[in-house]
Amino acid sequence: MKAFLILEDGTIFTGTSVGSTRDMISEIVFNTSMTGYLEVLTDPSYAGQAVTMTYPLIGNYGITPDMESKKAWPDGYIVRELARMPSNFRCEGTIQDFLKEQDIPGIAGIDTRALTKILREKGTMNGMITTNENYNLEEILPKLKAYTVGDVVSKATCSEKEVLPGTGKKVALLDLGAKKNIAKSLNELGMEVTIYPANTSADEIMADKPDGIMLSNGPGDPAECKEIIAEVKKLYESEIPIFAICLGHQLMALATGAQTHKLKYGHRGGNHPVKDLSTGRVYISSQNHGYVVDTDSIDENIAVPAFTNVNDGTNEGLRYIGKNIFTVQFHPEACPGPQDSGYLFDRFAEMMGGAK
Repeated sequence: MKAFLILEDGTIFTGTSVGSTRDMISEIVFNTSMTGYLEVLTDPSYAGQAVTMTYPLIGNYGITPDMESKKAWPDGYIVRELARMPSNFRCEGTIQDFLKEQDIPGIAGIDTRALTKILREKGTMNGMITTNENYNLEEILPKLKAYTVGDVVSKATCSEKEVLPGTGKKVALLDLGAKKNIAKSLNELGMEVTIYPANTSADEIMADKPDGIMLSNGPGDPAECKEIIAEVKKLYESEIPIFAICLGHQLMALATGAQTHKLKYGHRGGNHPVKDLSTGRVYISSQNHGYVVDTDSIDENIAVPAFTNVNDGTNEGLRYIGKNIFTVQFHPEACPGPQDSGYLFDRFAEMMGGAK
């Protein structure tokens, strides 16, 4: 069956329908990872977006037990070519069947390189995937321009508190759309991890007397999370050690008076170089975000830049003055991606007085 990808600037790509055949309108973004497509599909940070994979062949090893959450999150999926016969000893099915099961519309057979160049030159834009060959462009374009991602943190967070038993320090993980490997990385260091829904109050978290607090990644515009920002401000004012990743990093910055802005086309992939400003060492990192903290808006009496993006100079982390708090824009838990910055979990353990 034919499928069409229509961008809000009027560009149209024609390909083949994969997955669900329903119409889909979303923000179109691209990911440059060469592997890890299942982790991308199950990353809650993609809620409200349709993902273009720049690597030309997707699905080679099928569906494996490498999901970062219990379901897929992107609104749509865009690829150059899907492998027809996946081959891997862990394979449990095809990506085509997975997209159908998850009711995610997809399109294959388009020039994803050309699409990515458009998004890089013009910036991230909205688009539609449709199988309707009689589509009316004049009716569709206003709908595309009107689309907004909206409140997606409430959709991506867990519904109730969950505890991962451990024999070491107690960590409170505020789930803003957390990837599974964040809790797993902490748990593997021996920590007892309690996962809280995003709307949990700071008072409830602190009442459980955690040794440390983790703010997770998540989807959407950080500035729209006003109620969560107010609670994060209370956590900042406590003396509890805090480590924050991605959206959590942005919310901590907003809670302490800094500002954020949207990038032209975001950082999404497993090959982004970040520089540790304290040592000068560069790490290759896994990233998935469309917003960054404005470096110029940071009060140097509150926080100082700790990491910077080598490609474009944007902020990749903050160290808070007089506080046991540090935050990063990238993903030290990776999955998919390099494990270069996994040592940051050890640093968090040291802040709490050791993992055991």
